[in-house]
Amino acid sequence: MEKYMFIFIGGDSSHLSPEKQQAGMEKWFAWVQKLQQQGRYDSGEALLPTGKTIRGLKKTVTDGPYAESKEMVGGYFVVKAKDLAEATEMAKDYPDFELGGVVEIREVIKFDNM
Repeated sequence: MEKYMFIFIGGDSSHLSPEKQQAGMEKWFAWVQKLQQQGRYDSGEALLPTGKTIRGLKKTVTDGPYAESKEMVGGYFVVKAKDLAEATEMAKDYPDFELGGVVEIREVIKFDNM
């Protein structure tokens, strides 16, 4: 099994009622539980919408990302799959597609000397 990272982009639920937000969280918990029961879930975290960005040789620090950005990364999972095709199938259960969310799927590189 290889490791793959699911990077969750967009999918903002802040405009929904508290009841709909809770229903959305229950979908997330069910998805994590399914992946755990299959032995596929390795780790994951949600990210707060505030932070800093450092750019360039001068290491310019700015505020961001911004919560109003549709391209904001909201969190990630690391999962185990036999290949990219299997990881892609697993990501199709992402609960925030209905909110316009996106999942970027990337294989994690293994470095032999680490």
